Amino acid sequence: MTKPSLPELLHAAVTAVGGTERPGQAAMAGAVAEAVDDNSHLLVQAGTGTGKSLGYLVPALAHGERVVVATATLALQRQLVERDLPRTVDALHPLLRRRPDFAMLKGRSNYLCLHRLHEGVPQDEEEGLFDQFEAAAPSSKLGQDLLRLRDWSDDTESGDRDDLTPGVSDRAWAQVSVSSRECLGASKCAYGAECFAELARERAKLADVVVTNHALLAIDAIEGAPVLPQHEVLIVDEAHELVSRVTGVATGELTPGQVNRAVRRAAKLVNEKAADALQTASEGFERVMELALPGRLEEVPEDLGYALLALRDAARTVISAIGATRDKSVQDEDAVRKQALAAVETIHGVAERITQGSEYDVVWYERHDRFGASLRVAPLSVSGLLREKLFTERSVVLTSATLKLGGDFNGVGASLGLAPEGTAGDDLPQWKGLDVGSPFDYPKQGILYVARHLATPGREGSRTDMLDELTELVEAAGGRTLGLFSSMRAAQAAAEELRGRLDKPILLQGEETLGELIKNFAADPETCLFGTLSLWQGVDVPGPSCQLVIMDRIPFPRPDDPLMSARQKAVEEAGGNGFMAVAATHAALLMAQGAGRLVRATGDKGVVAVLDPRLANARYGSYLRASLPDFWYTTDRNQARRSLAAIDAAAKADGK
Repeated sequence: MTKPSLPELLHAAVTAVGGTERPGQAAMAGAVAEAVDDNSHLLVQAGTGTGKSLGYLVPALAHGERVVVATATLALQRQLVERDLPRTVDALHPLLRRRPDFAMLKGRSNYLCLHRLHEGVPQDEEEGLFDQFEAAAPSSKLGQDLLRLRDWSDDTESGDRDDLTPGVSDRAWAQVSVSSRECLGASKCAYGAECFAELARERAKLADVVVTNHALLAIDAIEGAPVLPQHEVLIVDEAHELVSRVTGVATGELTPGQVNRAVRRAAKLVNEKAADALQTASEGFERVMELALPGRLEEVPEDLGYALLALRDAARTVISAIGATRDKSVQDEDAVRKQALAAVETIHGVAERITQGSEYDVVWYERHDRFGASLRVAPLSVSGLLREKLFTERSVVLTSATLKLGGDFNGVGASLGLAPEGTAGDDLPQWKGLDVGSPFDYPKQGILYVARHLATPGREGSRTDMLDELTELVEAAGGRTLGLFSSMRAAQAAAEELRGRLDKPILLQGEETLGELIKNFAADPETCLFGTLSLWQGVDVPGPSCQLVIMDRIPFPRPDDPLMSARQKAVEEAGGNGFMAVAATHAALLMAQGAGRLVRATGDKGVVAVLDPRLANARYGSYLRASLPDFWYTTDRNQARRSLAAIDAAAKADGK
């Protein structure tokens, strides 16, 4: 039997999921197949509606080697495992004459821990474990969540937190889950044979396609101990998110509360001298943190340096002592010991990392209204790490609707550790960039309106002219507005103001769960939804409920963001343009994602309105505009209002 061609396989898969074949999807599938066959790397921009998941799944399954697919969002993981993969595998099975297996794999803390559930949670004050179900009042929210979790544990096959609907609070989940450091290990645990995390790992070892998340991919790369099974092909979807997710995993944090908890957990398990030394070091650290002012620490101040050295040394002594002493009076000692060890090892690791003072790390203080001060350390750049860990020994495909910024892939490529496209060199990963376009006719379906007449936004203060403009646009659109704001304060101020001025429902992020807000926004065309960061990339509302997307200002990082400003300065010191490489790239990615909320289907029409004149007037404005979908462009406010009114009238005439 002749081997089926890629177009045949793609046709079968698209038919099975009830989709439409698109030229962009076919081009993408061909490029992915080529990259996998050549063992090379590909960055592919595929606009909304291209059908990109099939564009990479079909050639990857046809190749026959093991594939890891890493995504940033839960929604896409679900779509792949519950919809795209089952149907694609069914469709390709007769043609390939084999049935590829697939599995989902997440970090250990995403799975219910049966030991925690049945034996209890290590507690800080008394020896041993306590029964969290007894301790929580059944009438409290925590008590109700815990009872639901106990019932669910009897029914679930996966133990995966994301399969529990409705979900539970982070506090409740923390009572029934463990991190990889706190885990006893399957061989030592009474529940090792039934462990959900171990079962997920075993399934992944046997699967042809493993679906995971960016965080686990980062842990696999950073920590050196392989979590993912060996694989020949890595596909990173939603790849515009990868750098920030890897940075998040590589960031360390110390807080007085966290250190105090570690002291309490270790105190019963070590000799008095070791416990006292850690207690004294903890008090010294707390005193320094009381005076901490937010901002970057170019050099570690002397008092903080002494406090961290004391913490590091005391933590090291405790780690040795925990390993050497046994206390039979402590109930379920192994679990208590493992949790204490995990807490103290984290403190030792972060304190040592900061005292070593690597030039490749950024250290800063943060202050939070509720949680007080924290000390944080993050890598100045993750590009070297990604180049070394990601692009060796496997073919990597990175895809997203937004990878091409300012007209090329080199900006995103640089953040991933890649030299400019086409650069030759023995130790340089070779890659190609491909933009397969979009099935949408952006110039006919959307308008990009920049409110050029408004005052340039300052750092703080009320923007009365912006609020007037916002009111007029929302009124012309008949509601139907997704408002994307650069800060929560700006979103709240706008919602408050417009609730007073307009007779339209204004939903505000934070007043309800995100899922509930998006559902209510989609259900009623007159409703508006205002919010900040997660709305810029998490909303998929096709149809007449979202015909106006507003951005209050260009979302540059805050000038006092320690990590972004350190990265900017490093680029400048190396002779580059720090503003363009860091701040403008950050803003371009967010704006491209935000503008992508408008047109989600072939019948969608509307306006993206940017209420920041710098997009029209500043030198970098053309770079940012080139990163957005190719909408028809105007700075004429009357044109924008007339278009919105016409789109609103057409939707009402259709009864929507």
